[in-house]
Amino acid sequence: MTSSIDSSIVAKFTPTGRLRASINVGNPILARRDPATGAAGVSVDLAHAFADRLGVSLDLVVFDSAGKSVDAVTAEQADIGFFAIDPVRGAGINFTDAYVEIEGAYAVREDSPVRAIADVDVAGRTVMVGKGSAYDLYLTRELKQATLLRAPTSPAVVDTFVAEKADVAAGVRQQLEGDLKRISGLRMVPGSFMVIRQAMGLPKGRGEDAAKVLTAFVEEMKASGFVAEALKRHNIEGAAVAPPTK
Repeated sequence: MTSSIDSSIVAKFTPTGRLRASINVGNPILARRDPATGAAGVSVDLAHAFADRLGVSLDLVVFDSAGKSVDAVTAEQADIGFFAIDPVRGAGINFTDAYVEIEGAYAVREDSPVRAIADVDVAGRTVMVGKGSAYDLYLTRELKQATLLRAPTSPAVVDTFVAEKADVAAGVRQQLEGDLKRISGLRMVPGSFMVIRQAMGLPKGRGEDAAKVLTAFVEEMKASGFVAEALKRHNIEGAAVAPPTK
């Protein structure tokens, strides 16, 4: 493997001589466990592509939660990672811009009085969400007046919403849109109630030059169609390629 990147930058990414990529398999949209390789998914594909760009071998460091993955990169036990952008995490990690966005959206019945996101959090209104999902955690914190109801899983949200006659269904935009194609009499509420912006990151101590190289790589992977193709290859319907950085 031959790298087109300056050797001094390659060295900042690979203090052990290999690229150690922290992979969180707790987010199935981006990665999952694989018996043969340890992990597979969009983030793993990006890790391999970046190792190829550097001209080095890749080691996957696999974790079952975002918190453990963040800690590994912050402590420089891994050289790159894949995380939701967060200001607290930013104390020890330099983030690229997002490569994938995961939107949380609402669906309602055609005759629902809910016309905007702001109409949802009203006393007496019920919101169906997948139990234990990121959207469940977020809405548990954010909804002050509406009542949360929980479907057994995120894919079961719309069917449970219909069966239990809830007022609003909450979940991944693409999944809700797919359900609306098979269930008549429903519509999407414009906008999103949350957007999870997934990015790559490296330890802050590796310096700004290294951070710029990683940022440029992510932008190239979005523009070239690599991320879109990876999402399709892994049959991911709950995420979209993030827009280019302006």
